[in-house]
Amino acid sequence: MGSRAFLGAAAIAAGALLYVGGAQAADLPVAPTPMAPAAPIAYAPQVYNWSGVYLGGHIGGGYASSSWTDPAAGTGNDDFSSWGFLGGAQVGANAQFNRLVVGLEGDFSWIDAKNSGTDSIGEGLNTNVQWTSTVTGRIGAAFNRLLVYGKGGLALAQDQSSLTDLGGNTATDSFMRTGWTVGAGLEYALDDNWSAKIEYDYLGFGSPTMNFTTPLVSVSPSASLNVQEIKAGLNFRFGGGQ
Repeated sequence: MGSRAFLGAAAIAAGALLYVGGAQAADLPVAPTPMAPAAPIAYAPQVYNWSGVYLGGHIGGGYASSSWTDPAAGTGNDDFSSWGFLGGAQVGANAQFNRLVVGLEGDFSWIDAKNSGTDSIGEGLNTNVQWTSTVTGRIGAAFNRLLVYGKGGLALAQDQSSLTDLGGNTATDSFMRTGWTVGAGLEYALDDNWSAKIEYDYLGFGSPTMNFTTPLVSVSPSASLNVQEIKAGLNFRFGGGQ
């Protein structure tokens, strides 16, 4: 066989091998395209909602101050004050609009604040605040589980006052005072239903005239009353946090 014939046969054999190899490669399965990793799912933290009806209790202290003026004894007769323990309950409802929280609340506190003194001519004066109650509107700003609020409205107090004249005769006047209150506080949600609060309230009751009658008292005195209260409490909110 000549060299030219040999080269032709080699070329034909090489072409056959390439054809068979290409056909076998075409029969192999195509490797799947790798998928991009899935993005992690972001979960937004739940924002606490202060809307709902609540009830609870509180304890604290009350500071009652009183100023008496007896026209028969002159002006500036006596100013006295005292601290007393208080405890009670509250009920209310809130509605939340974004950060704004508005509501209505009523509370009742038993208090033991007794004041006593003497006027400028030696008559004995006594004031005993037995309970206080308020009905207020509330407005506040919510920072998730923290609520900062202010309040204001109607204040009531049961007052038992007495005067002992120079002859030792005592007259007592027990009546309910009506006044106003303003206050502010912080409340923090412990979970979906329970919250804890601390609050300061100022209650003002003016200077009504007392109804005293003794053999030596012909003109009844007037007596102002102001009460400051600091309360710590717990509330249970129905459907809270949703």
